[in-house]
Order: sequence, then structure tokens, then C-alpha cells
Amino acid sequence: MTVSTSPGAPRPAVRGVRFAIAHVPDLVLSGSKPRRELARAPAGERDALRRELRKHRRSLEAAVAYPPHQVLLANLAPEALWDRQRPWHGQPCEAGPARGPGGVLVDQSTFYAWLARADSARLVAFDAGFAETLPPLPGGPGPAGTSPDELRRALAQGAEPLWGELDEPVGRVVAGHEADEALAPAVILENLAAKVTGALALRELLAAARDPAPVDFLLGAGEEAVGDRYQRGGGNLAKAIGELAGVTGAGGVDVKAFCAGPVHALILAGALVRSGLHRRVVVVAGGSLAKLGMKFRGHLAAGYPILEDVLVGVAIEVGPDDGRSPLMRLDMAATHRLGDGDAPHQIATALSAAPLRAHGLRLTDVDRFAVELHNPDITEPAGSGNVPANNYRILGALAARAGELGREDVARFERAHGLPGFCPTQGHIASAIPYLPHAVAGLTAGALRRVQLVAKGSLFLGRMTTMGDGASVVLERAG
Repeated sequence: MTVSTSPGAPRPAVRGVRFAIAHVPDLVLSGSKPRRELARAPAGERDALRRELRKHRRSLEAAVAYPPHQVLLANLAPEALWDRQRPWHGQPCEAGPARGPGGVLVDQSTFYAWLARADSARLVAFDAGFAETLPPLPGGPGPAGTSPDELRRALAQGAEPLWGELDEPVGRVVAGHEADEALAPAVILENLAAKVTGALALRELLAAARDPAPVDFLLGAGEEAVGDRYQRGGGNLAKAIGELAGVTGAGGVDVKAFCAGPVHALILAGALVRSGLHRRVVVVAGGSLAKLGMKFRGHLAAGYPILEDVLVGVAIEVGPDDGRSPLMRLDMAATHRLGDGDAPHQIATALSAAPLRAHGLRLTDVDRFAVELHNPDITEPAGSGNVPANNYRILGALAARAGELGREDVARFERAHGLPGFCPTQGHIASAIPYLPHAVAGLTAGALRRVQLVAKGSLFLGRMTTMGDGASVVLERAG
């Protein structure tokens, strides 16, 4: 990759990142997997499954104290998980706060209040009594209320329920158009959920920012598909997120690349700053409601609570070098190219080894590789294994093959240069960026010199190709 090195070209830096975690245990029934299983179950079994899901519902206190969430909020270092007994939900953090340097965790009532605020088309309404219990939000009226009879009629006519206690609807979402499947109630809810969580993360980022200059461009990197029947994924949720967060004067556009989207968008944000076209760019992405409860069968079988009960949004600020924030090495950015091959070792070579070696660096010259940081508490009971550990074994083997470390050291590569997985299975969020608050802190304070962010994507999920995808970029300490 060729990048301008003109003396006047500003070097891009990652100047801040915040996550918003929305704990929404009663919306697990709206996740794609639970919804499908409930729909095809006989009536008696459906009720039993709902009772089982309710029995394994996680409390807000447990979600806040869950160690991986405390890592995502940057109240706990990722490395602290290495020797913490698993499953981690059995080893909660004492008095873990719901806010930290990495962001905030909000409860379901707060999420519902913002859901109503985000509903510019007036498709969301809550039972009038329930609406009165939702927390007030600054700068506007509370959510619309509806009578119990009106709520029941809407649900009977196909509205999407908003659940209270897993089996008790407290609100509804109606269709954006009666004959447009792209504006069906379930799709509207998915998109509103992404809008809300992205906006909450952006609000957190702006509240903590040191730069008084306005944001002038937003890049959306979520997995939602906003559109209508004529352009099903037309998009630009980035601008909708910015509007809800109170941003004015900014442009925006969405970047779509499945799970690799945020790292692709991060590279593009750096290029926009490097070119001088924009000064302050923010990458935003909301949570994926469809993935709530995605692996619930494995959790129920293991006797776990339902761990996929959170939506995660993110906002990442990229701007010109300020002398302290980590620099983006765009000359060491990489994307998975046509012809690179889709085998795990081929992807690792293209995204991790090749861009480093092109600049005379070894894999062992990187302090931390942030890869797919999926939480093994979630993936292992469902038979998906420990995803980050598998990635680090491949990187260690590549380093050993190149003579950068001894074969006896491959097993130690994970702890020396990797990270434990700690991110909820939100797809795009889990790929590399969960480590960003820790990377920014370590690179700014001097504890780290170099970090590589590596994301993979699954283009084949769209049935248009059999290819995978991916992107990577290196962050370095300033100076």
C-alpha cells in the first residue's frame, strides 16, 4: 500500500474510543436464533422454552460485574483474565462499576427510553403504565404510551413485541410499510437498536473528548441493513447515529464488510485525515440485535445464564497527530486481496505477517495482536472453540516457520503477544477493536510500542461469493 509521505500531510492518530453496552435480557427473544426456535416449536414446548430462557435470565448486577464486561469498559486489564477461573460468570468482579475509561453499561429501561427517542417515524410505543417507569432523557418528552387493549391488538396484527419479563410484552414496534419486508417490525427494531447503541457510544466519546473542534465526518461500520424494498441496504445509519447523538455539521457514510467493517472503516478514517479532506473523523457502529441469544442452546445445556444478552456500540475518533495519541501506520495497513487465499494461515500471512515484513519487522516486534476477541465463555459451550487462541496458534506457527522464535515458544506466543477473548458475540465489534481502549492507554503511557489490529470478515454469508475478507492496521506510540 502506497501512502503519501508529504511533509505537510497530517499523520492520523486514534485519539479516543468508547463503547456502549446495553444490557437487554428481555430482548433475547427478539434475537434471530431464539425467534426461529420459538416460532417452529409446538405451543406447549414454546411456553416451556420461554420459561427456560426466563430461568436463565441474567440480572443487571451480574452483567455489570461480569469480568469480560469490566475489561470492555477498561476497568480491568485483559491480561487479568488469563488466570481467572472460568467460567467467568462464576467469578464476578466485586463492585464493578457500570462506567469506565472504555465506556458505559446501561440497563434495559434506559435502552428502551432511548429506543423511543430514536424513533423518528413513530413506530414504537409502550404500554402507558410501563412508559411512566422509564427514566427521563434530557431535552425532550418521554416515550409514547398506548393502552393495554391497543397493545394487544397491535401484537395480534403482527407488531414486534418489546418484552418486559421475557414472556410479557410491554411495548411494540409496527411496520414502516405494510407491504415492504425491508421495513418489517423486526427489521425496524434491529435498525433502531443499532442506532441507539451507536449513538450512546458516540455521546460517551464526545463527552470525554479533549478536542473542541466539531466532528466533520462519520463512518458507519455496523452490520445492520437499513433501507426499503428498492434498496434494502441503502444505509447511512452513520448520519442517523450522529443526529441522535446531537452532532451537527458532519457528513457521513456507511462502510459494509461484515465483521471486518470497523477496521476497514478505521483505515479509511485515517486516510481521510491523512489526505486533509477531513480533520476529525469518527467511526461508529451499533449493536447487532439479531445475535442476541445466538448460542443460547449451548448455554442452557451447560447450566450457564444467557450470556448473549447485551448489545454493544462503539465510537472511535481519528484525527491529526496531537503528539501523544497512538499513530496509525497506514503504510502497514493491509486488506485481504483477491487471490490471497482463504485458509487460516493464508489470511494470517496476508493481514499480519506480510505488512510487517515489508517494513523489516517480525511478528515478535508487535507487542499485542488484537484479533477476533470473542469471549470463550460464550463460544466454547456452543462448540465454536476458543477463537482468539486458535488465531494466536496460527500466528505463533508463522513466526516459528520464519525463525522468529523457537518451536518450543509457539505455545507461549498467545500470552506473550496475544490476548484472552472478552467481547460479546456482536460480530463486527469483536474483531480487534475491543482492545482499543487498552491499546490507546498503553501506547500513550509508553507501556506498549506497537499493536496490530486484525479483523476477519465472512463475505460468503451473503451468498454472492465463497471468499472471506479481512483488514489490519498497526498502531504505534507517538514520537
